[in-house]
Amino acid sequence: MTPPQHGISRRTVVRTGVGGAAVAGAAGLGLLAGADAALADSGATAADAAAPATKIPWIIDCAGWNARFVPDSDLTIRYGTTRKIVVHHMAFPNVTDYSEEHAKQLARDCQDLHMDHNGWADTGQHFTVSRGGYVLEGRHESLPSLELGTQQVQGAHCIGENTQSIGIENEGTYVTETPTVPQFTALVRLCTTICQQYGIHAWNIFGHWDWNNTDCPGIAFYREFPTLRREVAAACGERLADVPARTWPDIFTSSAGSTVTTLQYLLVANGYDTVTPNAAFDAATKAAVQDFQAKHGFEVASDGTVTQPTWEALAPRLLPHASGDAVKAAQSILAHKGYDVTVDGNYDGATRQAVRQMQRLHGLPPNGLADTTTWCAILGGIVRQEFANLHH
Repeated sequence: MTPPQHGISRRTVVRTGVGGAAVAGAAGLGLLAGADAALADSGATAADAAAPATKIPWIIDCAGWNARFVPDSDLTIRYGTTRKIVVHHMAFPNVTDYSEEHAKQLARDCQDLHMDHNGWADTGQHFTVSRGGYVLEGRHESLPSLELGTQQVQGAHCIGENTQSIGIENEGTYVTETPTVPQFTALVRLCTTICQQYGIHAWNIFGHWDWNNTDCPGIAFYREFPTLRREVAAACGERLADVPARTWPDIFTSSAGSTVTTLQYLLVANGYDTVTPNAAFDAATKAAVQDFQAKHGFEVASDGTVTQPTWEALAPRLLPHASGDAVKAAQSILAHKGYDVTVDGNYDGATRQAVRQMQRLHGLPPNGLADTTTWCAILGGIVRQEFANLHH
């Protein structure tokens, strides 16, 4: 069978990219070292010769798994917007077929599901990692865009984040189980490459439920994220001194789920009685965020983005025997992440134990007290203490 054509050819991506300077910048990373000699030998034009060969051969491209054709008009290329990685599980069975052929069939099944059932233009995520450790291009043009490092194809994997993040789906369901060793190793390699190519960092790796109302990436898998970030940081040569003290989830009006519910409880605790904790970033929530920002002298975000200063002013220090909506804020998200707590507003022993477990997971002193850094970790943010093993 003739492999399907890419919706936008690799040479078209180069021609319509951000220009020679951008291509030269990517070349500095070692992935665009020169033109493909085979093209020159075949009598191709100078423009053709400028198109890069595949320089990340361990990623199986769309043609390699026989993807369905997607028209040019169905893909949107974004330039210079990539700021983070969003990791998912597919909620597919935890199969024991670790073969390359199974991985390719997985990619085809996923594309069929997303196009025929969800009505999307193509596979939603940019890349897929099989349980056998194979990495496959998901949405067309994700691989050549990664090779350039200056653009991304707009995805359909995480509402509100599709224009500014690279989405990675991992085969399997990881509520009680964790990914296989080959899968996790491949995920580290992929995240490392994405960080190096796009100039982002291990502290820009989040989970799907940090942004949307979902159980993805799964309770057990999410608890592996500090390890994932540490391994990616080490592979990228990151230094501890460069890691921000805290990186908060910058949720806004397109976000939903447990992080939004926690925000809403914190707003209520700060006197915004018009806000209802309902997991939806609605008009009342946006208005409250903007009013809070204005009253504290922070930049007021037009889309309600909860910035780092906003989070840090909202989240109070929780001591034993505290009570109220701020305690519910912590309990609600801890419960969603699988900790045995009741959302009753009482900072009881079970809640403090859950906080201790969260602190240990992120390398924080397990004292059960919710200070600003602990709040960041509870909310799905990334804290410097996760990376204590890096060189200073």
